[in-house]
Amino acid sequence: MFHKRITFLIGPKVSEHFFKAKDTEMSQKEVYEFNVPTFGKGVVFDVDHTTRAEQFRFFADSLKSNRLRQYVGMMVKEAEDFFGKWGDEGEVDLLDALSELIVLTASRCLLGREIRETLFSEVTTLVHDLDKGMVPLSVFFPYAPIEAHRKRDKARKDLAASFDRVIQSRRESGASEPDVLQTFIDARYKDGSRLTNDQVLGMLIAVLFAGQHTSSITSTWTGLLSIANKAKVMPVLEAEQRRVAGKHGDKIDFDVLAEMDELHFAIKEALRMHPPLIMLLRQCHVPFKVTTTQGKEFVVPKGHIVATSPAFAHRMDGVFKDAKEYKPERFRGPDPEDKAAFGSFIGFGGGRHGCMGETFAYMQIKTIWSILLRNFDFELVGELPEPDYEGMVVGPKHPCTVRYKLSLIHISEPTRPRLI
Repeated sequence: MFHKRITFLIGPKVSEHFFKAKDTEMSQKEVYEFNVPTFGKGVVFDVDHTTRAEQFRFFADSLKSNRLRQYVGMMVKEAEDFFGKWGDEGEVDLLDALSELIVLTASRCLLGREIRETLFSEVTTLVHDLDKGMVPLSVFFPYAPIEAHRKRDKARKDLAASFDRVIQSRRESGASEPDVLQTFIDARYKDGSRLTNDQVLGMLIAVLFAGQHTSSITSTWTGLLSIANKAKVMPVLEAEQRRVAGKHGDKIDFDVLAEMDELHFAIKEALRMHPPLIMLLRQCHVPFKVTTTQGKEFVVPKGHIVATSPAFAHRMDGVFKDAKEYKPERFRGPDPEDKAAFGSFIGFGGGRHGCMGETFAYMQIKTIWSILLRNFDFELVGELPEPDYEGMVVGPKHPCTVRYKLSLIHISEPTRPRLI
């Protein structure tokens, strides 16, 4: 492609080195440098491997279980407020609705209370311009003088000004909030130095971009596929909600969500069938051998870009039985299909660079759908949408219309529905 040569490794057998190799052998930095204008200087793909490893530690600190427990409470409040405005019945575009909710949740958990309460509209507009500044051309020419890039650069500058005020206020007052922003403000490298205000923002943008579209898309596919397979899937999900609510009542927290295995499988199966990131990339710095399932041996040379594709690998019949069917039960029981071989399921990557936000994502999507399942019945309007492969992050094509109706049957008395 242009002047780049790309080798694809598809399937568990051949992609193990892709996920397990050291950064010095298979690197993310070179292939994802197009993100630097969006994220900013001095963070993630604009630093050396050692510095990035420390920054990833900051990410990990923001996602420890004690933090996640606090985030779930914020997620529940945002979701209850959002769905409480739906009324008894109606129709919504599920992708639009859940994308809006994910932004609200991300603003509260990631960007902080001040942004959510006082600067939400302004920041949302700027993040939108930043997001639209990442187009296919950006991968090869991230600084090309096009309108999308000009808007991106202005949005990044304006965001820096807004966050600088918030960050500086916290630093000067000594205030501490239970959000990811605070984790990055407090973060210290091993030498004792800390992130600058602009680098704090860069880290936040990186977290936001890593999770915003992927979570809204996966939560949408979870709903669309469950509703499209309503007769088979919905009774299982609803029975689980009755059981969990019978045990815990109205309460939804980190531990309650962790008991929802069937909902977990439904989300995971949606991600198997429709991973938002359809290609993962590395730069090969050290040649390596790979043997195909047919026993043929190849050497991937230094300098090649190496790619794998969750979208293709997840549809291989040799890995998943009836791979084109939505079957959440494939992950249930003592021998789930994804555990048969390393790298069978790569919806969250794997190996050295598995997604650190995996638990956060599951908690977020479980919160959304546990509240929806407890309050509404759904019907799909029209056909199940096709994937939109023209996007940088692949979601369903519009429209994603569903019809909802308030239902009192899901939760056994005396527990009342959560919203109405």
